[in-house]
Amino acid sequence: MELELHNQTLPFSSIRNENEEKRISKLISKCPNMRALHQIHAHILTHPLLPISTFLFSLSKLISFCSSSSHRNLNYAQKVFSQIPNPNIFVYNSMIKAHLNAQNPSPKPLFIFKSLISFNQTYPKLNEFTLSLVLKSCSVLSAFREGGQVHSCAIRNGFGSNEVVQSGLVNFYGKCEDMMCARKVFEEMTERNLVAWSSLISGYSKLGMFDDTLELFREMQMSGVVPDEVVMLSVVSACGVAGALDVGRWVHSYIDKNGIEKDVMLRTGLVNMYAKCGSISAAKEVFDAMPVKDTKAWSSMIVGFAIHGHAEDALRTFNLMEAAKVRPNNVTFVGVLLACAHGGLVSDGRKYWSTMLGYRIEPSIEHYGCMVDLLCRANHIEDAYAFVETMPVKPDSAIWRTLLVGCKRNKILEKGELVGEELLKLEPLNAENYTLIANLYASCFQWGKMSHVRKHMKDKGVKVTPGCTSIEVDGFVHEFVMGDWSHPEHKEIRKVLEDVRQRVQESGHEPWISAVLHNVGNEEKEDDLSAHSERLAIAYGLLKTRAPVVIRVVKNLRACEDCHEVTKIISKLYMREIIVRDRVRFHKFVNGSCSCGDFW
Repeated sequence: MELELHNQTLPFSSIRNENEEKRISKLISKCPNMRALHQIHAHILTHPLLPISTFLFSLSKLISFCSSSSHRNLNYAQKVFSQIPNPNIFVYNSMIKAHLNAQNPSPKPLFIFKSLISFNQTYPKLNEFTLSLVLKSCSVLSAFREGGQVHSCAIRNGFGSNEVVQSGLVNFYGKCEDMMCARKVFEEMTERNLVAWSSLISGYSKLGMFDDTLELFREMQMSGVVPDEVVMLSVVSACGVAGALDVGRWVHSYIDKNGIEKDVMLRTGLVNMYAKCGSISAAKEVFDAMPVKDTKAWSSMIVGFAIHGHAEDALRTFNLMEAAKVRPNNVTFVGVLLACAHGGLVSDGRKYWSTMLGYRIEPSIEHYGCMVDLLCRANHIEDAYAFVETMPVKPDSAIWRTLLVGCKRNKILEKGELVGEELLKLEPLNAENYTLIANLYASCFQWGKMSHVRKHMKDKGVKVTPGCTSIEVDGFVHEFVMGDWSHPEHKEIRKVLEDVRQRVQESGHEPWISAVLHNVGNEEKEDDLSAHSERLAIAYGLLKTRAPVVIRVVKNLRACEDCHEVTKIISKLYMREIIVRDRVRFHKFVNGSCSCGDFW
């Protein structure tokens, strides 16, 4: 029997010598298609004189071949596996890995592992690779309970201090966002390899824990472990979440100086970081220098332009993406539609919606939200409401909130009340919803109804979420919470705030106190507004920096109308450029005006 591979004829008899395993492995690796694999499989089954170890090794290689991206055939792999009477651990590992590498994650690896250990003492002895593979599957599925059981199994079988297993555990707990357990396993490791460092840093980064991410990265440097592009991507991402531009620039410089490979993912991460830190020009510089741009890279640049309000640049980039024959995905069109919304480009938004459908991309709730946002920003409230009513998917709270903001801006009381009712059905305990409804009533001078909203909040025990704003100064990120005076320089910050308050008042601004829901006097409401977290952060920026240094702050909530107006005034009175990243977009304040055009 002979098998033709790459125009060569290899006799099967040649595999029956002292190098049987190597030769079979070579034959399988050179298989051009499944038909050839069937021939090898048939030969193995019809030559029972092969040693049992070689027989099982050969079948494990067959299973591995079926899991490769170019010849994926899990049904055949499962058939091979099911016909092995006594599979050894290598066969089990191959089968677990085959399902782990499948295009769509499934719990199948966990079922296989369960069958492996269900034979009590008769099951094939586990090894570290078995446990590592199953832990990876638990990570992909976010199967926290099952991962904990695998951890217990590892300890019972003497693998609790195995480096491969420990690395898998750090990765598993990190992916499941249990950083306490991830850190505990990491601290117990006698040898901390790159995988363990990378997994822990990635876990902290994913949760936005900037200080912990940076501290761990510094520890890694001191330990002598050389970071790779995966680690650097996590550090870069953490800088983006925190809005730490200075540290982000230092990390970028570190990557270049240490010759760390900048693959497409890391370069895209740098684009995202600069965009999120408010430096869209630096993001574009990195993007333009990319030798290869995939869909994610193009999408990141488009989204970056969109959140900065650069609608024309975003749409121009999309056109260049199409010209480069790079296929857009759902994220691309979120960026495109977001750009149209922030630019008030209704006709363009409708056109690109049709373009998205032409690419056979099924609209997600994010795409519908962008269209509602687009119509509301253009004051087409009736069209937006009709669009929501005809959506094939159920509107989420974000869409109803967008409609409510539109109704408030246009003082459409009756429609706004209907929207508010729908919003409270979905989120009856979200303080932001009550704030928006109260603002609607205030805009229409319905003070009695506004008081009723306050009472309703009190009866339900709804507490307003405190604003939190961060600012980076000299490489350190300082966080401020509304009304919190625990900062070590709080006395100096108060003095700056008082100066700001007096100068803003002298400019003729009257605080929009109706936005304050607390049942207190007007003077106390003004104090509440003055203590908003972005005011504290901006005051600290005025205290610690001088022009032309840009004041950049990151806020966890949507900017309120009064703070937005006051920041415009501050930028003019103090002749400072201020960039605020709120939950929705970027606001660039220069000489008394904002890049958002006063609607966001």
